[in-house]
Amino acid sequence: MSGTLLGVDSRIAYTLLVAVIVAQRVWELGVSRRHLRVLEGRGAIEVGAGHYPWMVALHTTFLLSCVVEVWLLDRPWRPLVATAAMLVLVAAIALRWWTLATLGDRWTTRVLVVPGEELVTSGPYRWLRHPNYLVVVMEIAAIPMVHCAWLTAGVFSIMSILERAKLINPSIRGRSDLADWLEANSASAASQTSTIPSVPDRSACPGPLP
Repeated sequence: MSGTLLGVDSRIAYTLLVAVIVAQRVWELGVSRRHLRVLEGRGAIEVGAGHYPWMVALHTTFLLSCVVEVWLLDRPWRPLVATAAMLVLVAAIALRWWTLATLGDRWTTRVLVVPGEELVTSGPYRWLRHPNYLVVVMEIAAIPMVHCAWLTAGVFSIMSILERAKLINPSIRGRSDLADWLEANSASAASQTSTIPSVPDRSACPGPLP
């Protein structure tokens, strides 16, 4: 039960919205690669590398599922629901860009630690430990609901929560603790990067993939 938005089939308008989000993600990945080279030059160590391919696959499938559900299951266009979802999405995008601006060249889609660098406590980090994770939660709930793709919203919200639970290890809370752990295990850190507890930190938080 598609509707119309400014004279355009709502499903087409929604597909264009998702396409814009995909374009933004591609651009952010390019930014992330540039920052990755900078951080590696400063001796950054990646943690949780084994989760990265799964994260990419999850978020790529999510965006595809949004469009597929709307077209194949003929999800309805509800202006009030769409407006509420768009407000949440705009807030999430604003928080994402605020986080990116705050971290500067320390922002990547991977989890990196630069031993010796101070914890970022400005911007959204004054109030939130992991603002990027809040962004992901908001986007995964909001993007599908712009066109009432509730099945995608529910399934991928659960999957995202499980993914984030793997990335946050309660035994190591913050970049400073992780840096101490790495220093204590420096003899084997280089060869065991993939087995280091995968704790996101504020020196380089996973951001662009929703």
